[in-house]
Amino acid sequence: YCQNNCNSDVPRASFTPDEICTLTMEFYRRNYIEGLFLSSGILISPNYTMDLIYQTLYRLRTVHHFNGYIHVKAIPGADPALIEKAGFLADRMSINLELPTANGLKQLAPCKSRHTILSPMRQIQNGITENQNELMVYRKAPKFVPAGQSTQMIIGATPENDYQIMRVSEALYEKFHLKRVFYSAFFSAYIPVQEDSLLPALDTKPPLLREHRLYQADWLLRYYRFHVDELLSEDRPNFNIYLDPKCDWALRHLDTFPVEINRASYQTLLRVPGIGYKSAQRIVAARRDTALTYDDLKKIGVVLKRALYFITCSGRMMYRTKLDEDYICSHLMADHTQVPTELRNSGYQQLSLFDTGLAL
Repeated sequence: YCQNNCNSDVPRASFTPDEICTLTMEFYRRNYIEGLFLSSGILISPNYTMDLIYQTLYRLRTVHHFNGYIHVKAIPGADPALIEKAGFLADRMSINLELPTANGLKQLAPCKSRHTILSPMRQIQNGITENQNELMVYRKAPKFVPAGQSTQMIIGATPENDYQIMRVSEALYEKFHLKRVFYSAFFSAYIPVQEDSLLPALDTKPPLLREHRLYQADWLLRYYRFHVDELLSEDRPNFNIYLDPKCDWALRHLDTFPVEINRASYQTLLRVPGIGYKSAQRIVAARRDTALTYDDLKKIGVVLKRALYFITCSGRMMYRTKLDEDYICSHLMADHTQVPTELRNSGYQQLSLFDTGLAL
């Protein structure tokens, strides 16, 4: 599904380490960039490619004294020693999971395997842990991938449902301590170059709203202490396209609402639609001195047009309203921010350095 896959008859080109160093430093000196994201297809072999990446990082750090942020891809199948050397020069590393399940990987990326992907992921995780322990003893020890690791999954190319995808993400966070899982809607991340019976039709639109819901749910896992089984199930395997996952969860648990802003725990506040984790922290801090009002909540940053159905201040709701699923649902669906502006208008467009009119 990638236009540069080994079976595609397309012209190919690559940068040398010196060329990447020159480009990076020229952009950096002009304040066009703050860091470098370095990735590559596999040239000749995983080891050959990983060594080119390492040579680039080494020259940037030691010859050009580049102190900006570097996120680098680890090449699956490369020698662990090369990955380790790159890890001491990079801020973040990532290995693409590519597809949510082993079956999907076997179907669309048969040259890759779960083993060649998860092995370096585990190596990086163990290296980060060992390095953190070493830094507690020797503060001047070199840092290994200090910004952690991440991964990416292609969404929509294979038939996995949202429940399967989010369970994979949850397992990655728990077992590999990833900082971030990225979700790329198929056809926005890759450009199909030929008809293939294994792939969606060429005129298939990328599932951008689905991607958006997955990101919202991922945020709930990482910052709001939700678990996947609270959001989805085998009987209900896909997210509601009309409501964000938090509002959808709240509507299915109206028995826990309304909550009193001046008494609810921090954990309870995190479950209220319209209250972010920073707003919840501000509420807990501010109510130590005074009983909060709706005006106070607005100043704190609470999105009252969502929260008003689920909270009380000093025992009173903001307006006279019904704690009824259909009533609240209809009002929430009238909120245009449930769907991002880019999708309501013309849809997302991937940035390209070759776009006409793009000024650097």
